[in-house]
Amino acid sequence: MAQMPRKIINDPVYGFITLDHPLLLDIIAHPYYQRLRRINQMAFAHLVYPGAVHTRLHHSLGAYHLMCNALDELRRKGVPILPEEDLGAKIAILLHDIGHGPFSHALENVLIRDLHHEQISILIMQVLNQEFDGQLEIALRIFTNDHPKRYLHQLVSGQLDTDRMDYLTRDSFFTGVSEGVIGYDRILKMLVVHQGELMVEEKAIYSIEKFLVSRRLMYWQVYLHKTVLSAEKMLVRIMERAGELLAKGLLINSCSPILDLFLRDGGGSGLITKNLEKFCLLDDYDVTTTIKQWMFHPDKVLSLLCRCLIDRRLLKVRLQATPFSEENVTSMRQQVSRQESITMEEARYLVFTGQAVSTTYDPSEEKINILFKNGEVRDISQVDNALIQQTLASPVKKFYICHLNTVQTP
Repeated sequence: MAQMPRKIINDPVYGFITLDHPLLLDIIAHPYYQRLRRINQMAFAHLVYPGAVHTRLHHSLGAYHLMCNALDELRRKGVPILPEEDLGAKIAILLHDIGHGPFSHALENVLIRDLHHEQISILIMQVLNQEFDGQLEIALRIFTNDHPKRYLHQLVSGQLDTDRMDYLTRDSFFTGVSEGVIGYDRILKMLVVHQGELMVEEKAIYSIEKFLVSRRLMYWQVYLHKTVLSAEKMLVRIMERAGELLAKGLLINSCSPILDLFLRDGGGSGLITKNLEKFCLLDDYDVTTTIKQWMFHPDKVLSLLCRCLIDRRLLKVRLQATPFSEENVTSMRQQVSRQESITMEEARYLVFTGQAVSTTYDPSEEKINILFKNGEVRDISQVDNALIQQTLASPVKKFYICHLNTVQTP
């Protein structure tokens, strides 16, 4: 009897990860999947935490590993999971981020407008399903929540999905931010299916609370760190300025004809559907090399933003609980206009405001249900002496202003 082919990958977070199905091996060998090696998981977080240079490929393999553990645990508890459903859930989590473009969330709805990365993931999975003779059909149904066993979708995309468990664990590991450490192994051991829904046993209450608090801390300490925020917003302004110059008919080529295509046409569902294969060649390297090239562009705003981003001379960021007054913003733009000899309209690229929002736990999105020994089911925010109550369920908003270092704040 022929031995089933398998691949063992040595992961710095979990140790050895095993892929033991021919279809899984074919998927990870596909060029669309290999592109994830060239997209950083955390965009510009390495500007603050130098170790944060892991990729989307690292994360997808880690989430796959946790999915394997979760499915094994549910089976041990008597949950009926057919072999084809097991494979479908593993494929769905492997490909859950395959639709991310360069710099992931930083350029979401900027380079490819009006299309979320999950929608692009579905388009790519549909193409792969055709290539692999319909073998991804169950994975697609699980991913789109069209499968009767809803708990399989919840493991891919939900409040307690293996995606979140891995990125918190992995991002904490590579940044060195210990506040993000979660007890993922205990949470996985406490997973249970009750009335068709994914829940956790009563014994896991404190592990779940730690998971949610860690997520909150990681958002403000890492993902929405003001230096990371500045770099990401500068990248957005670079792309917007390039788009404005193109709209005026000015010559502004990137380093890649594929990136040129999406810069000119602005993405959208029509363009992405016709050019999905080209999109699957775009990665962080295209954008980074283009920014280096635009450092020498004659447009002063574009070249200044690009040079500052490459040299890590980022725009200064100030955060506060209330919006910044329009008078102060206008005053700062006037300073930049005089100082850089640019128009007030152009100064908007170098002085701008916005808000950063993070929610620790939103019960309206999907509840984390706790199954008690007596069969009672309660939301995590409703258990006795719950740490996650209404205050932590409300979104936290911080208003920011980004501006050149040389500008004096009023």
